[in-house]
Amino acid sequence: SNTNLTTEDYEKIVHDALVKIGYNGNPYFTREECLHPEDVEVQVLLNSQSPDINQGVDQENGDIGAGDQGIMFGYADIETDNYMPSAITYARILMEKVYEYAKANPSQLGVDIKTQVTMDYGCKDNFENCKPQKIHTIVVSAPCVSNMSIDEVRELIGGLIEDTGLPKELYNKEDCIIHINPTGKYVSHSSLHDSGLTGRKLIVDSFGGYAPIGGGAQSSKDYTKVDRSGLYASRYIAKHIVASGLAKKCVVQISYAIGVARPTSVAVDTYGTVINGLDDDKLSQFVTDSFPLTPNWITRKFNLDKPSEDTFLYAVVASRGQVGQSDYPWEQLDSLELFERLK
Repeated sequence: SNTNLTTEDYEKIVHDALVKIGYNGNPYFTREECLHPEDVEVQVLLNSQSPDINQGVDQENGDIGAGDQGIMFGYADIETDNYMPSAITYARILMEKVYEYAKANPSQLGVDIKTQVTMDYGCKDNFENCKPQKIHTIVVSAPCVSNMSIDEVRELIGGLIEDTGLPKELYNKEDCIIHINPTGKYVSHSSLHDSGLTGRKLIVDSFGGYAPIGGGAQSSKDYTKVDRSGLYASRYIAKHIVASGLAKKCVVQISYAIGVARPTSVAVDTYGTVINGLDDDKLSQFVTDSFPLTPNWITRKFNLDKPSEDTFLYAVVASRGQVGQSDYPWEQLDSLELFERLK
């Protein structure tokens, strides 16, 4: 990172980020209804990392020790083409559709938008075998300008839902419960009115509640923090296990101790879906033997220290979700042959 940034530089970064995500002084919302960037005061209170911590991260042998202790979980299943759970996948598709419309039509909608999708599996066996039967419920909350009626908003967003292209075999408007701005009024929005974010950010950044989470956020942390790099590595492994046909669903757990490069444990759970001749213990040992999973190895594998427009940018990852986007380096299936040898 550039250690020569001034206070003014940081202020500009914050204001530019607000504008980029859509808080650009929308004239159709008053300053009382929505955050305006010119009203934001940025206080820069930065300090260097503790040398006691840093000595364990930047090691004399050139390796990188884990920047903190923690447990990370990566998940994959066969429900969608990107090996992600269906609910979070379709919620993200809806979010992108409504968000892009809001940015292009500020005279109607604001950008503080949330979506939620509930899948109906019909029975436990279908859930365990990754066979959703239908989209049961859709929830969309999007702020609207004060002169729009709730009926107008629901008609507008209902049309966007129809245009999203949800799978016809799962989505039937007549058989789906749809809640659009269910409180009836949603004008005042942004962090001026509701700033609780961190809890749900961990879920929407990862697997939508389908898998355990380690409890540590990824956004705002550099790649030496295993909350970030450990998630990427565990997702990479889990995706390969499922994509190679070894299991229908899989969660990979990796844990670290601060200042120690190698994981303290690696565990694979396929929820009983692993192919005959394999078991979770064998998979866990295979992963341990095949992938170092040190912060340094993860960094080099995914070029986490070299973000670029051609690969990934951390600011973009923070807005699109940490996993599940096919263009991320840690989503590439470049080790399939290695896993397929286990068949």
